[in-house]
Amino acid sequence: MTLGALILILAAAFIHASWNLLNKRASGHVTFTWLVAFLSAIFYTPVAVGVIFVTRLEIGVVELGLMAGSAALHSAYFILLNQGYRVGDLSLVYPLARGTGPLLSTLAAILLLGERPSALALIGALLIIGGVVVITSNPKSLRQSGVKTAVLYAAVTGLFIAAYTLWDKQAVGRFAVPPLILDWGANLGRAILLTSLPLRYPQETRAEWREHRFEAIGVAVLAPLSYILVLTAMQFTPVSYVAPAREISILIGTAMGTRLLAEGDGTRRLVAAAAMVLGVAALAVG
Repeated sequence: MTLGALILILAAAFIHASWNLLNKRASGHVTFTWLVAFLSAIFYTPVAVGVIFVTRLEIGVVELGLMAGSAALHSAYFILLNQGYRVGDLSLVYPLARGTGPLLSTLAAILLLGERPSALALIGALLIIGGVVVITSNPKSLRQSGVKTAVLYAAVTGLFIAAYTLWDKQAVGRFAVPPLILDWGANLGRAILLTSLPLRYPQETRAEWREHRFEAIGVAVLAPLSYILVLTAMQFTPVSYVAPAREISILIGTAMGTRLLAEGDGTRRLVAAAAMVLGVAALAVG
């Protein structure tokens, strides 16, 4: 992995953990997911239009299909993640969801895309994944009310993380769709796909805007930015390197949960964090 790719991924990790903290603080109704997609599409439209105009980008049927597929996968991801935060802690749902995703996407990249990471890179991936296991392996917490439901939501969220990672890798790599345009199109598609939510729950939608306006705006700005950085790295870096390395956000998110949301168990999480840091270092060297 090049230094440029590592810088992009680490910046994306911090931004990603930050918007998940905002999402957890909101823990809003399902209409919060539509609100974020709608705001993201609005905020990034001027930039997307500028890129299309300056680069004279032609968006055909293939590009629209890739955006639509990404929109569908990301819609499921955001809904499941939001529901997980409604019933579980940030320090449980976030690392489990983010840990399941790279494990599956790395395996799929090796089996389906023919990628062949080095032995050191694979060790790094295993260290990161092992750290996630340590974070989420407290038997006492698993017996608490609602925790099993949160674990289920997080695990299924991880499946969709793996799916959209591989899908979007093909879009920006094989089909050369610019990362910003792909993410903007996916957000616009999400807003359209989820339009039935504000129509069905108008009161809840107004309540989300009234009570969680700051969080919605923050997630709408930060979520696309973090993923655009990741997609940019994917243009010149294999998925089997990018997917595990970006999970350093687990360390950042867990620290935020511990410090800002008063979630403890620091010793075990410190061990897990050390494993993930070593894993990222191994990926960078490998």
